[in-house]
Amino acid sequence: MGKTYRIAVIPGDGTGPEVISEGLKVLKSASARFGFTLDLTSYDFGGGHYKRTGETLPAGAIDELKKFDAIYLGAIGHPDVKPGILEKGILLALRFSLDQYINLRPVKLYPGVWTPLKDKGPEEIDFVVVRENTEGLYTGSGGILKKGTPDEVAIQTSINTRKGVERCLRFAFELTRNRNRKKTLTLCGKTNVLTYAFDLWERAFHEIGAMDYPDIKREYAHVDATCMWMVKNPEWFDVIVTDNMFGDIITDLGAIIQGGMGIAAGGNLNPEGVSMFEPIGGSAPKYTGKNVINPLAAICAGQMMMDYLGEKDAADAIEKAVMRVTGEKLKSLAAGKMGYSTTEVGDMVASLVAP
Repeated sequence: MGKTYRIAVIPGDGTGPEVISEGLKVLKSASARFGFTLDLTSYDFGGGHYKRTGETLPAGAIDELKKFDAIYLGAIGHPDVKPGILEKGILLALRFSLDQYINLRPVKLYPGVWTPLKDKGPEEIDFVVVRENTEGLYTGSGGILKKGTPDEVAIQTSINTRKGVERCLRFAFELTRNRNRKKTLTLCGKTNVLTYAFDLWERAFHEIGAMDYPDIKREYAHVDATCMWMVKNPEWFDVIVTDNMFGDIITDLGAIIQGGMGIAAGGNLNPEGVSMFEPIGGSAPKYTGKNVINPLAAICAGQMMMDYLGEKDAADAIEKAVMRVTGEKLKSLAAGKMGYSTTEVGDMVASLVAP
């Protein structure tokens, strides 16, 4: 008898419930084939809940979510809620409260998927970005003085601790070793300007690498150079590790070169606790209820979740099914231009995964 995994499902806003529905369809096919059980509990956290109750997360929600094996998230973002409220009150609250200190973003071009990079294909675009997820500029440290006056001062402070930096780096080194591809880890920073924060990052990077990971080649690139090389020579990269803000920026660039938000998935990881997996695109409210949104990013997020939980065969089967669908079926990844509906794409992937 296979394992049972307790999964908290947060479909979220807009098209989130539609894509999560297709992702669950695929996961259920995988569970039937590979003999594990999904114990699913759904939560309605998002813009609708906020509008009804005035709260982003109910009291006790964090403690309850800690009891699950993983969280499967659709999308957060409501057109009738001021930007920042849901993002800070739900997404950042979950990442920080659950100590999900790694944001993991595979950047992989699948067969048949268009990329804006000329003469680049799946063999050139296959790397991973490891983003520190609970420190940096996103801690909210700082403040505003004399707001709305000519003397206004705004301060936003980047917090970087040795503990936070080191655990992120160690995760990235281990990932590079386990990928066993180029065995090259690139630190992305800005040591020539952010001389305090990235002095810590660079020293820790080389100290840890020399002591515990001598088999891993270490490289460094400024963030602006990283952006240029991701476009010009993405094949140079194996694993990139960086801080919270730079990671946020370069992973969106990574999403575009792998085909767009319709295929990009990510994980917010706490290797010692509960992790959360999600498509990285938004809630796309203009497409809500039209059955035209691309569900592949949510399906890929489910694939990442299975891989992380140790169901490697299931994860491999889902990825191969997605690759067949992109390579043989879809006309485009864009909403309304796939040549199939949202549910039809989910059906195709699920049928390829099924026993």
